[in-house]
Amino acid sequence: MGRPPRHNADDFLDAAVRIFAADGIAAVTMSAVAREVGAPSGSIYHRFPGRPALLAAVWLRTLTRFQQDYLAVLEREPAIEAAVEAAAQVVRWCRAHPGEGKLLYAGDRALGIDDWTAEDRARADEANRRLTAAMTKVVRRLRPLTGRSTDELMLALVDLPYAAVRRYLDRGEAPPPRVVDLVAKTTRTLLGAE
Repeated sequence: MGRPPRHNADDFLDAAVRIFAADGIAAVTMSAVAREVGAPSGSIYHRFPGRPALLAAVWLRTLTRFQQDYLAVLEREPAIEAAVEAAAQVVRWCRAHPGEGKLLYAGDRALGIDDWTAEDRARADEANRRLTAAMTKVVRRLRPLTGRSTDELMLALVDLPYAAVRRYLDRGEAPPPRVVDLVAKTTRTLLGAE
């Protein structure tokens, strides 16, 4: 019976996120990730057949983790409080996971989605469909309550929180706690729910 592996897939994905956050996507190579983990170069290939598979796995795990709480928050009632909480949740998540927040901000194109397998692209598309459906649903709930247009609501729900975390993530820092409150307060104001 063989020895159990010393490193699991999450060890390699965590290392890829750290490298990405520190040095950008070009630095995320198979050998760099293995080195970061302290594993032989060959061991990473037992889990990921190549760099596109590694990058797809990093993206899909990050997106799944982010969406888990975010989508649950969007479903809450009352709708305006759900929207305020969802905008604040973006900041909270980026505070707890700044490397992954930076990765989400970069987007799947930065991770070479065109080089992924059809199965990985389909999984990413499905995650994007879930997010789009949830956003469409909350916007439909909010329009009559707030009198705001779809563009105004998307500004409050999407653009504002990402703009608020961007400068911190670009510097490799977690957004400070005050940004959570600032985004919640500003989202409430944009929704006309002061």
